[in-house]
Amino acid sequence: MTQFLLLAFAPGPKRLPLGHRPPSPARGRGQGARGRGGSRPGLFAGNAGLRSTVLIAAFAAALGAAAPAAAQRASLADRVAALEQRAASNQVNVDLLNQITQLRSEVQALRSQVEELQQLNRQLEETSKAQYLDLDGRLNRIESGAPVAPPPASGGAAPAAGAAGAAAGAAAGASERAPAVYGDRSALAAGADERGAYDAAFNALKGGDYVESARLFQAFLVKYPNGAYAPNALYWLGESYYVTQNYQLAQDQFQALLDRFPTHDKAPGALLKIGLCQLGLQQTDAAERTLAEVGTRYPGSDAARTARDRLDAIQLGRLR
Repeated sequence: MTQFLLLAFAPGPKRLPLGHRPPSPARGRGQGARGRGGSRPGLFAGNAGLRSTVLIAAFAAALGAAAPAAAQRASLADRVAALEQRAASNQVNVDLLNQITQLRSEVQALRSQVEELQQLNRQLEETSKAQYLDLDGRLNRIESGAPVAPPPASGGAAPAAGAAGAAAGAAAGASERAPAVYGDRSALAAGADERGAYDAAFNALKGGDYVESARLFQAFLVKYPNGAYAPNALYWLGESYYVTQNYQLAQDQFQALLDRFPTHDKAPGALLKIGLCQLGLQQTDAAERTLAEVGTRYPGSDAARTARDRLDAIQLGRLR
């Protein structure tokens, strides 16, 4: 642009008027000098107008060239700002993606833990059910007088043998335990009516008629409150209420058995059933204390093992 302006203001070649011929070389210097010394106002005026026109055109060209450059700089700034905004948005998306990935990993880990706990809970429930059925089976066989294998001796077990009494079997030296009773066995031999009344109630229980068994056991306890089978009747009366979900009535019978016959061989089962009744009544804290007491008072017994399984199941349920 500067060069263009310099060229615009530079002096141009002299123009001669029409009809004038340049001096010949033969003419003297005086004539040539005289010709150069003459004034030409029209020529200089024409050159000034031309120079003004060129100057205006140069400024217009400069302004026209500057406008696109400014627009180009503004466009570049906008593009840079847009790229910066896009980069910031991409970083936010990356952070969100990382958080989602981490949350998915944590959820998967929690699902694995839940599956493990569910499997453990199923195993505990199966074990508890098997032990409970085994315990009930033992008690049923004792009640019916069928031969059972003697339970393993334990130094901390309740003194059930003295209260229940034991009878030696005669067949091939095998041991049998007589029905667990309370009181004088000679009185039992003389009380055929008492045994008949007890058997009738117990048979109703085994047959699944729990309403009838509860009625018959109640009648038995009214007639024989201190009979040889009174502890058994209290226990199975409580069982009749328990299976029909009358938990409070069941708990009352089991508690009466513990209060009146604390050394009877049904005492561990009665204490266990009190804890289970408390669970049925949604008294979880009391149930935990009672189930823990079973293990403390009757360690090594079937009732203690069942109580331990139920405690584990309660704690597992709180974790779920």
